[in-house]
Amino acid sequence: MRLDHLIALNAERVARRAAMLVVDLARGTERVVREADLAGDMLAETARERFRSGESGVVDTPLGQKFLAVTVPPPRLIAIGAVHISQALAPMAKLAGYDMTVIDPRTAFATPERFPSVPLYPDWPQDVLPRLGLDRYTAVAALTHDPKIDDPALEAALRAGCFYVGALGSRKTHARRIERLRAAGVDETMIARIAAPIGLDLGGRSPGEIAVAVLAQVIRALRKGSEGGP
Repeated sequence: MRLDHLIALNAERVARRAAMLVVDLARGTERVVREADLAGDMLAETARERFRSGESGVVDTPLGQKFLAVTVPPPRLIAIGAVHISQALAPMAKLAGYDMTVIDPRTAFATPERFPSVPLYPDWPQDVLPRLGLDRYTAVAALTHDPKIDDPALEAALRAGCFYVGALGSRKTHARRIERLRAAGVDETMIARIAAPIGLDLGGRSPGEIAVAVLAQVIRALRKGSEGGP
């Protein structure tokens, strides 16, 4: 690998952006393709699929075989609310390969005893999220039912282009949430990205079952680019 290409790939990795090294197997030439620069690239469709899967490999193209060495940031899941659903979600997210963080200003809930080995921030989302940074490889699940806590996190996640944004609550609750976000100046297209009621419709009712549904929807959004719906 050329040194300038290695430097470019490392820079994307540090910035939590996806990129790949494309190697022409016949000619031995190589180039770096950044996810942000895919428009107009002859490998755009294939590259998008590989960025979603995170898998490297050989592909056939009209110009011969290429090897795609893919680097994507580790996916993150930020749970807004130190609630029972978050407690059930944390170990499952870890098993699925997601770095999970919990944010909740309610210090009675946000305790290390309830969330061992999970990064925990007993503070307001609007204070914590700028420090953590949000990006397109981050999922945000708002789980408190409290607009003062959930709404700022949802707005930040939508504006940052997080790959998944979900919110707990009934359709009536979500309708009121939409009105608040509109009043805050959030674009209708962004609002439409919110998965609400949160999680795949598995018919579950317990915190553990809801956590399974949420994680399944997060995984689907990352791997298939789909969020709401059945």
